[in-house]
Amino acid sequence: MSAGSVAVVTPSDIGFPSWDLYELSIPCTVFGKPQPDLADPWYDLRLCGTGASVGEGGAGGLAVRTSHGLADLAGADTVIVTSVPDACVEEDAPVPPELVTALREAYDAGARMVSLCTGAFALAEAGLLDGRRATAHWMHTAQLAERYPKVEVDDSVLYVDDGDVLTSAGLTAGLDLCLHLVRRDLGARVANQLARRMVVPAHRPGGQAQFIESPVPASDDEGLGPVLEWARERLSDPLTVEDLARRAAMSPRTFYRRLHAATGTTPLQWLLQQRLGQARTLLEATALPVEKVAELSGLGTANNLRHHFLRHIGVAPGEYRRAFPRR
Repeated sequence: MSAGSVAVVTPSDIGFPSWDLYELSIPCTVFGKPQPDLADPWYDLRLCGTGASVGEGGAGGLAVRTSHGLADLAGADTVIVTSVPDACVEEDAPVPPELVTALREAYDAGARMVSLCTGAFALAEAGLLDGRRATAHWMHTAQLAERYPKVEVDDSVLYVDDGDVLTSAGLTAGLDLCLHLVRRDLGARVANQLARRMVVPAHRPGGQAQFIESPVPASDDEGLGPVLEWARERLSDPLTVEDLARRAAMSPRTFYRRLHAATGTTPLQWLLQQRLGQARTLLEATALPVEKVAELSGLGTANNLRHHFLRHIGVAPGEYRRAFPRR
């Protein structure tokens, strides 16, 4: 097993917002600090600036000076892109072409390619995610899937390991992926010891689905809005499609069609999502027993609640509650 070299793309020439510092600090902490008692030699880390204006002030007044440029991505065993400019995600601005070219060259030279959070947009623009399963922060996966239809985007996981190309969800999920890389390179013992030193779990259960708030329909049409609100207030009742259709003064078939057009889902699936949302709120904000949470959310029994939580959120109710301690 070998640690090897890690090149981290530092977006210095496009401005460096202070809020992007977190993702950059993750690989620097995991791969940059020597751990000779765990593995010697440790990783060889290099920060590679993206252009000639390295060191100039960026957004938020933050600048990063590096002694390496994009040309130094070539020859690294692992290349990590921690983010792309916000405009590349929110305003459809192009990913810097010089970065795209450098990523393709590094991949062709045999580098393992990794993205954290919005860095997936750079790998996708380089064509490195075509035909692959990948992820990013759940807030941006819809844009990623729309812009790059050849990518199989999964917004439910913390990270995706596709062999020589790996992607992670946002923020702390980048730490999950970096520890996974250490586990791949140096074994479970080293990764577990490193996680202990960083005071984080060596492996988190579930995926990022547990942190995604169930979306409210973009626009309930005039005939559906009141009945959906009525249903949200009665989730603990044994509601049926016929009950909702009757309340909306529609036939069950018409109600089904109208709800699907407005929300993209079926009446029963809509009810399930609302009940899961209610259960999540109760688990986060109260100390009610799981049996009572299941009853009040309309999921019936603790076993039924656990079944749907594992299937749709990826963790058991108890694990979910521990991730959101009450104040």
